[in-house]
Amino acid sequence: MKIYLLLAEGFETIEALTPIDIFRRAGTDIESVSITGSLSVTSSQGIEVKADVLWEDVNFDDGDALILPGGYPGYENLNSHPEVATVVKDYVTTGRTVGAICGAPTIFARNGIGQGRRMTCHTSTLDEMTGYVMTGRDVEQDQNIITAIGAGHSTEFALALLYALQGDRKVAMVKKGLELK
Repeated sequence: MKIYLLLAEGFETIEALTPIDIFRRAGTDIESVSITGSLSVTSSQGIEVKADVLWEDVNFDDGDALILPGGYPGYENLNSHPEVATVVKDYVTTGRTVGAICGAPTIFARNGIGQGRRMTCHTSTLDEMTGYVMTGRDVEQDQNIITAIGAGHSTEFALALLYALQGDRKVAMVKKGLELK
Protein backbone atom coordinates (compact mmCIF):
# COMPACT_ATOMS: atom_id res chain seq x y z
CA MET A 1 0.00 0.00 0.00
CA LYS A 2 1.26 3.47 -0.95
CA ILE A 3 -0.15 6.77 0.25
CA TYR A 4 0.81 10.27 -0.82
CA LEU A 5 0.17 13.39 1.27
CA LEU A 6 0.57 16.72 -0.51
CA LEU A 7 2.36 19.62 1.16
CA ALA A 8 1.88 23.20 -0.04
CA GLU A 9 3.19 26.38 1.56
CA GLY A 10 0.81 27.34 4.36
CA PHE A 11 -0.52 23.83 5.11
CA GLU A 12 -2.16 23.23 8.51
CA THR A 13 0.49 21.49 10.62
CA ILE A 14 -1.64 18.91 12.42
CA GLU A 15 -3.78 18.17 9.38
CA ALA A 16 -0.63 17.02 7.57
CA LEU A 17 1.48 15.52 10.32
CA THR A 18 -1.30 13.58 12.07
CA PRO A 19 -2.07 11.32 9.07
CA ILE A 20 1.66 10.80 8.51
CA ASP A 21 2.06 9.80 12.17
CA ILE A 22 -0.99 7.50 12.18
CA PHE A 23 -0.02 5.68 8.98
CA ARG A 24 3.60 5.26 10.00
CA ARG A 25 2.47 3.80 13.34
CA ALA A 26 0.40 1.35 11.28
CA GLY A 27 3.48 0.41 9.26
CA THR A 28 2.01 1.85 6.06
CA ASP A 29 4.11 3.44 3.34
CA ILE A 30 3.16 7.14 3.33
CA GLU A 31 5.21 9.84 1.64
CA SER A 32 4.86 13.58 2.03
CA VAL A 33 5.09 15.27 -1.36
CA SER A 34 6.15 18.90 -1.71
CA ILE A 35 4.36 20.72 -4.53
CA THR A 36 6.69 23.74 -4.11
CA GLY A 37 9.83 22.64 -5.94
CA SER A 38 11.69 22.47 -2.60
CA LEU A 39 11.71 19.73 0.03
CA SER A 40 11.37 22.42 2.69
CA VAL A 41 7.73 23.48 3.16
CA THR A 42 6.47 25.87 5.83
CA SER A 43 3.12 25.43 7.56
CA SER A 44 0.63 28.20 8.30
CA GLN A 45 1.96 28.09 11.87
CA GLY A 46 5.50 28.83 10.65
CA ILE A 47 6.80 25.29 11.20
CA GLU A 48 9.26 24.15 8.56
CA VAL A 49 8.82 20.53 7.48
CA LYS A 50 11.06 18.53 5.18
CA ALA A 51 8.97 16.60 2.65
CA ASP A 52 9.99 13.10 1.66
CA VAL A 53 9.88 13.79 -2.07
CA LEU A 54 9.22 16.47 -4.66
CA TRP A 55 6.07 16.45 -6.82
CA GLU A 56 8.10 16.11 -10.01
CA ASP A 57 9.76 12.92 -8.70
CA VAL A 58 6.52 11.04 -7.95
CA ASN A 59 4.71 8.57 -10.16
CA PHE A 60 1.19 8.88 -8.73
CA ASP A 61 0.07 5.83 -10.70
CA ASP A 62 1.46 3.57 -7.96
CA GLY A 63 -0.54 5.22 -5.17
CA ASP A 64 -3.52 3.76 -3.35
CA ALA A 65 -4.57 6.96 -1.59
CA LEU A 66 -4.03 10.71 -1.68
CA ILE A 67 -4.35 13.04 1.32
CA LEU A 68 -4.91 16.79 1.02
CA PRO A 69 -4.34 18.86 4.17
CA GLY A 70 -6.03 22.23 4.46
CA GLY A 71 -4.79 25.32 6.22
CA TYR A 72 -4.60 28.80 4.85
CA PRO A 73 -3.12 29.55 2.40
CA GLY A 74 -2.20 25.87 1.99
CA TYR A 75 -5.46 24.79 0.40
CA GLU A 76 -5.33 27.80 -1.95
CA ASN A 77 -1.81 26.81 -2.98
CA LEU A 78 -2.98 23.23 -3.64
CA ASN A 79 -5.77 24.67 -5.79
CA SER A 80 -3.28 26.86 -7.69
CA HIS A 81 -0.97 24.00 -8.64
CA PRO A 82 -1.59 23.15 -12.32
CA GLU A 83 -1.63 19.35 -11.84
CA VAL A 84 -3.08 18.65 -8.37
CA ALA A 85 -6.71 18.56 -9.56
CA THR A 86 -5.79 16.18 -12.38
CA VAL A 87 -4.29 13.69 -9.92
CA VAL A 88 -7.24 14.08 -7.51
CA LYS A 89 -9.71 13.44 -10.34
CA ASP A 90 -7.74 10.39 -11.49
CA TYR A 91 -7.72 8.91 -7.98
CA VAL A 92 -11.45 9.52 -7.48
CA THR A 93 -12.50 8.14 -10.87
CA THR A 94 -10.31 5.04 -10.55
CA GLY A 95 -11.73 4.24 -7.10
CA ARG A 96 -8.66 5.13 -5.08
CA THR A 97 -9.17 6.89 -1.76
CA VAL A 98 -8.83 10.66 -1.48
CA GLY A 99 -8.91 12.39 1.90
CA ALA A 100 -9.34 16.16 2.20
CA ILE A 101 -9.64 18.19 5.39
CA CYS A 102 -10.54 21.79 6.27
CA GLY A 103 -10.42 23.97 3.12
CA ALA A 104 -8.94 21.23 0.90
CA PRO A 105 -12.36 19.89 -0.22
CA THR A 106 -12.60 23.05 -2.34
CA ILE A 107 -10.34 21.21 -4.80
CA PHE A 108 -13.34 18.97 -5.58
CA ALA A 109 -15.73 21.92 -5.99
CA ARG A 110 -13.42 24.11 -8.07
CA ASN A 111 -12.80 21.24 -10.47
CA GLY A 112 -16.20 19.53 -10.57
CA ILE A 113 -14.90 16.31 -9.00
CA GLY A 114 -17.34 14.03 -7.17
CA GLN A 115 -20.42 16.19 -7.69
CA GLY A 116 -23.39 15.08 -5.61
CA ARG A 117 -21.30 13.27 -3.00
CA ARG A 118 -21.63 13.76 0.76
CA MET A 119 -18.82 15.89 2.18
CA THR A 120 -17.86 18.17 5.00
CA CYS A 121 -15.39 21.06 5.13
CA HIS A 122 -14.33 24.05 7.21
CA THR A 123 -17.21 26.48 7.65
CA SER A 124 -15.16 29.27 6.05
CA THR A 125 -15.25 27.43 2.69
CA LEU A 126 -18.79 26.06 2.87
CA ASP A 127 -20.17 28.60 0.37
CA GLU A 128 -17.89 27.19 -2.35
CA MET A 129 -19.24 23.67 -2.00
CA THR A 130 -22.28 23.93 -4.26
CA GLY A 131 -23.24 20.69 -5.96
CA TYR A 132 -22.38 18.53 -2.92
CA VAL A 133 -24.39 17.24 0.01
CA MET A 134 -22.70 19.09 2.86
CA THR A 135 -23.37 17.21 6.09
CA GLY A 136 -21.49 19.35 8.63
CA ARG A 137 -20.21 16.17 10.28
CA ASP A 138 -16.73 16.12 11.78
CA VAL A 139 -15.66 13.41 9.32
CA GLU A 140 -17.65 12.24 6.32
CA GLN A 141 -17.10 9.34 3.94
CA ASP A 142 -18.89 8.84 0.64
CA GLN A 143 -17.44 5.90 -1.24
CA ASN A 144 -13.73 6.64 -1.80
CA ILE A 145 -13.80 10.28 -0.66
CA ILE A 146 -13.21 11.07 3.01
CA THR A 147 -13.48 14.67 4.20
CA ALA A 148 -13.13 16.36 7.58
CA ILE A 149 -14.25 19.69 8.95
CA GLY A 150 -10.98 21.00 10.36
CA ALA A 151 -7.78 20.73 12.37
CA GLY A 152 -9.44 19.71 15.63
CA HIS A 153 -10.53 16.48 13.98
CA SER A 154 -7.17 15.51 12.46
CA THR A 155 -6.83 12.29 14.47
CA GLU A 156 -10.40 11.22 13.71
CA PHE A 157 -9.77 12.00 10.02
CA ALA A 158 -6.53 10.00 9.93
CA LEU A 159 -8.14 7.04 11.69
CA ALA A 160 -11.09 7.11 9.25
CA LEU A 161 -8.61 6.96 6.37
CA LEU A 162 -6.70 4.13 8.04
CA TYR A 163 -9.95 2.21 8.59
CA ALA A 164 -11.03 2.68 4.97
CA LEU A 165 -7.68 1.49 3.67
CA GLN A 166 -6.62 -1.16 6.17
CA GLY A 167 -9.56 -2.06 8.39
CA ASP A 168 -10.32 -2.62 12.06
CA ARG A 169 -7.17 -4.47 13.09
CA LYS A 170 -4.79 -1.68 12.06
CA VAL A 171 -7.02 0.97 13.64
CA ALA A 172 -7.22 -1.02 16.89
CA MET A 173 -3.44 -1.45 16.94
CA VAL A 174 -2.79 2.27 16.42
CA LYS A 175 -5.48 3.35 18.90
CA LYS A 176 -4.03 1.04 21.56
CA GLY A 177 -0.58 2.61 21.13
CA LEU A 178 -2.10 6.08 21.38
CA GLU A 179 -4.19 5.13 24.45
CA LEU A 180 -7.40 5.88 22.52
CA LYS A 181 -10.55 3.90 23.15
